[in-house]
Amino acid sequence: MQNRLPIIFILITVLLDSMGVGLIMPVMPSLIREVHGGDLANAAVWGGVLAMAFAVMQFLFGPTVGAISDRFGRRPVLLVALFVMTLDYLVMALAGTITLLLIGRVVGGMTAATHSTASAFMADVSKPEEKAANFGLIGAAFGFGFVLGPLLGGLLSGFGTRAPFYAAAVLAGCNMAFGYFVLPETVTDRIRRPFSFARANPLGALRSIGHLPGLKRLMIVVFVYGIAFFVYPAVWAYYGEARFGWGPGMIGASLAAFGISMAIVQATMIRPIIARLGERNTAILGLVIDVGAFVFLAFVSNGWLALLLTPITAVGSIAGPAIQGIMSRTASDDQQGELQGTLTSINAVGMILAPLIMTQIFWYFTAASSPVYMPGAPFLLSAVLTAVCAVLVMTDRKDLADA
Repeated sequence: MQNRLPIIFILITVLLDSMGVGLIMPVMPSLIREVHGGDLANAAVWGGVLAMAFAVMQFLFGPTVGAISDRFGRRPVLLVALFVMTLDYLVMALAGTITLLLIGRVVGGMTAATHSTASAFMADVSKPEEKAANFGLIGAAFGFGFVLGPLLGGLLSGFGTRAPFYAAAVLAGCNMAFGYFVLPETVTDRIRRPFSFARANPLGALRSIGHLPGLKRLMIVVFVYGIAFFVYPAVWAYYGEARFGWGPGMIGASLAAFGISMAIVQATMIRPIIARLGERNTAILGLVIDVGAFVFLAFVSNGWLALLLTPITAVGSIAGPAIQGIMSRTASDDQQGELQGTLTSINAVGMILAPLIMTQIFWYFTAASSPVYMPGAPFLLSAVLTAVCAVLVMTDRKDLADA
């Protein structure tokens, strides 16, 4: 059990990073109007600005935090980030202006960039053949956070708009204390590398990591797949109402069902599938399942059928950890933080672009002037993008043949 405690701490850290957005989401419309005034439409605009600021900071600081952890260690980076996260939530709980809320989201995006350090720690303590499966545990923690955040935030909103922020501060602080006693340092002198500003930024890290054989193509896959997969948070609420006539309660339940299904898949299915198929074939299988799921959602008209097949559509989530496992085995031990930071930045770009692209497509195909009414059009685009990813992985036989 003693050996498992650091892994538990890492999974809780990832869960908190995932919960952080969803936990405060239910109160943001009311809180923004409380501190800034205006109507719901104005609050939505500012909510978009806050969300974009969070994602942009993750993009900018993912490689920086990862590179710092390669130099100074995973332990101090994770503990300091949790301390800053605790203070940040307290500042947002007391914020009386939209400017303070914006600053809070900026700092929050920087601290959430420790997702890369958590993944690097997992890579440090995993055997090469175990990395993809252990990254699946991180994916499962992220999925549970995706479910728990909105549910807990909705419950706490009954105690006021500030309650979720205080709860998030308590959770971050308790996890920091837990990590202080159980988290060992995994960066030794053998794998420690000097910090370099040339690599500790998104573009520099992309250039450095991209020089490794096979990773340039896989980074393209991660980027394109990220845009395709983020269709869910980008348009699901609008899609559910337009296609099935769902209200907020049903939309929340459907998101929870998908998050739980995805977490179960990544926690229980990835290890045996990879043991049988290998990482490369597992990635291809997941991508093909995702293509089918996106096409299904583009045309399905029965909401209960969509819910019934949710566990099957969630099986496609095996692709991400398998691809991450291939990339982690390609990078050297002293590049794990840099690699995971680069992946954090790439995913953050997907989080920035996906809402812009998918909501515009949804608007075009549901507006009164649209030539064809098709609420599922964004999922059709996701199917095409994911198919491109599958082809890229399938045709890269030389670099991935041993995966």
